[in-house]
Amino acid sequence: VQLQASGGGLVQAGGSLRLSCAASGRSFIERPFNTNSMGWFRQTSGQGREFVAAINFSGDLPYYADPVKGRFTISRDNAKDTFYLQMNSLKPEDTATYYCAADMSAYPSGLESEKWDYWGQGTLVTVSS
Repeated sequence: VQLQASGGGLVQAGGSLRLSCAASGRSFIERPFNTNSMGWFRQTSGQGREFVAAINFSGDLPYYADPVKGRFTISRDNAKDTFYLQMNSLKPEDTATYYCAADMSAYPSGLESEKWDYWGQGTLVTVSS
């Protein structure tokens, strides 16, 4: 499985960014993209990976961490094997490397990083004050 994250960058506080994650690979042939849960995590230096948002296989059930509720929106386009994280009203504390992840089940097995099966390479988001 390959997960390619993109869309990170430098933005001022209050601004917006949209992250994308494109999925490909053999496992998505055996178990198609539209049957799996997808998610976003973030990590800062010296910290573990923190859950940000996840979405079920069909895209009608999102999950959010409390710090991002009302500001971030996760979505997916199953026709393109791609999912997204729209981040609005960004704060300096949102600064982190953001990782996309796949859980090869219809609904997330859990929100802990160790429950997720595959990971992208990370994209850096920096929010200046």
